[in-house]
Amino acid sequence: MGRQSVRDSSTRTRWLARAGVVLGLVVTGFTGSGAHATDPVTFGSAHVVDEAGALTDAERASAEERLSELTQASGLDLFVVFVDEFTQPGDADDWANTVASDNGMGARDYLLAVAVEQRTYSFSADSSGPIGESQQESIERAVEERLSADDWAGAVTAAADEMQGDGGAGALRVVLVVGGVVAAAAVVWVVIALVRRSRRDAEIRRRGAMPETPDPNDPFSTLTDEQVETQAGVALVQADDAITSSREELGFAVAQFGDGATAEFTRAVDIAKAKMSEAFDLKQKLDDEIEDTIHERRAWHIRIIGLADEIDDVLDENTAAFDALRKLEQNAPQELERVRRERAALDPVLAAAAPALATLAASYDADALRTVTDNPAQAAERAALADRSIDAAAQAIAEGRTGEAAFAIRTAEQSVAQAAQLSQAISALGAELASIETQAGALVAELQGDLTAARQLPDSDGSIASAASVTAQQLQLAQANLDGAARNPQRALETLSAANAQIDAALARGREAVERSRRVQQMLDQTLAQAGSEVRSTREYIETRRGTVGSTARTRLAAAEASLTQAQNLRTTDADAALAEAGRALDLVRQASYAAQSDMQSYSAPSYQDDGWGDLFGGSGRRSGGSRIGGDILGGIIGGLLSGGGGGSSRGGGWRSGGGGGFRSSGFGGGRSGGGRRSGGGRF
Repeated sequence: MGRQSVRDSSTRTRWLARAGVVLGLVVTGFTGSGAHATDPVTFGSAHVVDEAGALTDAERASAEERLSELTQASGLDLFVVFVDEFTQPGDADDWANTVASDNGMGARDYLLAVAVEQRTYSFSADSSGPIGESQQESIERAVEERLSADDWAGAVTAAADEMQGDGGAGALRVVLVVGGVVAAAAVVWVVIALVRRSRRDAEIRRRGAMPETPDPNDPFSTLTDEQVETQAGVALVQADDAITSSREELGFAVAQFGDGATAEFTRAVDIAKAKMSEAFDLKQKLDDEIEDTIHERRAWHIRIIGLADEIDDVLDENTAAFDALRKLEQNAPQELERVRRERAALDPVLAAAAPALATLAASYDADALRTVTDNPAQAAERAALADRSIDAAAQAIAEGRTGEAAFAIRTAEQSVAQAAQLSQAISALGAELASIETQAGALVAELQGDLTAARQLPDSDGSIASAASVTAQQLQLAQANLDGAARNPQRALETLSAANAQIDAALARGREAVERSRRVQQMLDQTLAQAGSEVRSTREYIETRRGTVGSTARTRLAAAEASLTQAQNLRTTDADAALAEAGRALDLVRQASYAAQSDMQSYSAPSYQDDGWGDLFGGSGRRSGGSRIGGDILGGIIGGLLSGGGGGSSRGGGWRSGGGGGFRSSGFGGGRSGGGRRSGGGRF
């Protein structure tokens, strides 16, 4: 409705405008004082023809220069003519199109014709040219604004600027403004980047090789290089002082307890001295003239701190042992009696060791008992050493050699503890073997169940049967190690564990194959149902339209039916192949459906598409894509009538006029008529 109203208003306006022109001509004829009428003109080599004297010489030269710039920048030519009135023909659009035709203007040539006294203009353009209708309307608005103010030269410049678009003066100003903003932003960005870089460099210098992100497992990750270096210097001095003190302590210990009692402490001091030597070497590398990287210096300082900690641990451990030895020396008689009681309590344990080992040997293989076979003999030797140490301690106490007595008491104490440990290890092994037998028995039952499950799974490649066979053999071997008088539960459990891992992997593959087969069957059922449904519906569609549907759709449908039949035949024997055929059938039937519908649309287009008559006369014709032939015919007839002619033919070489009876922006714009050239303009 909106477009029809505008069209009606435009028609009325055009008639009123032309009536005004006719009336003006009549009045002029009566008065005998009219403006000079002008026939269509010829341009020659110029872009501007001014027969109305609208431009000064300077303005005309400037206009020529601007239009030359337009041609160089865009490849478009704009020709401008100023006359007093349009005559022969009197319609502005017809007059402009006649000029365009007479001057051989092409698709990239545009014409602005202005009747100064008549206050009418027309902008003529080839309908196949690069400037579209929306841009042409923008050009006309800009021109009309200047013409209304009698700014004839400005109208030329405005038309050229609008035609040139981004290459025009307005666009140039936008480019300059945007460029200025971008340049300013770039300067700001550079300043910010420099400030950030300066701060970052300062932070890098402060942090050195310190990690940017703290590591919870690294206590040094929160310390700067300077802090690490300070700690390394302090640790190095403290470690050196500790070694010096330990050497002095060692001298006193040797004099007090003898070389035998201090042998371990001597070795500890030697280890500490070796670590100290490594730390001093690192410190020397840090202080020499060779330049080191910040990462090397940080790593070496951390290593010095670590060496100092290791030295401290070694010395502290042996210092604690000497403190305990001194306590023994101070209470030597009482400690000797304590050790004698512990030695006496060892006798029953020693007596039970050999019989316990014999009991185990009667039930288990010798290899299962190899870790305790000589434990009774070793325990007896430790007991004998304890006896000798107790006697030596008693004699040293009697002679006042308390340091030697303390060392002998410590030796006896350790010998008794080791003898007891050796004897108890026999009974502990017996308990472990019994526990292993229980675990092995449970695993045997589990494997038997796995073998039963394996026989129930599909086995296309025989891998499950192979794994089951190996498992059965290993099960027999394990059971042999669990039966009889020479059992080896450890070996049996090892064999069973390996068999269990193998059969579990085979069962997992079998169960995965079963699940995959289930999924394939489910997908096959769904695809067959969908393909069958679409084949039936497409077959019905083609059969009910068989006079229209061509061979392509029928061929695709036949192929789809063949694939569907093949899929149904393979359904029970090869589900994978059946699924592939069903998918092919579904794809083919969809191609058939698409081809059939395309045939129907091609056949139905001339008969069923809206030709424009229903819409024009109030009907409800489809707008989605008809040819609208009737609408085009009516539009051409009405446009010709409004242009003043019976057929409305355009002047010259494919040019058509569009409206010259008033400005579009002020409600007096004319419509567009058929032909190869469109024009727009109006009153100003």
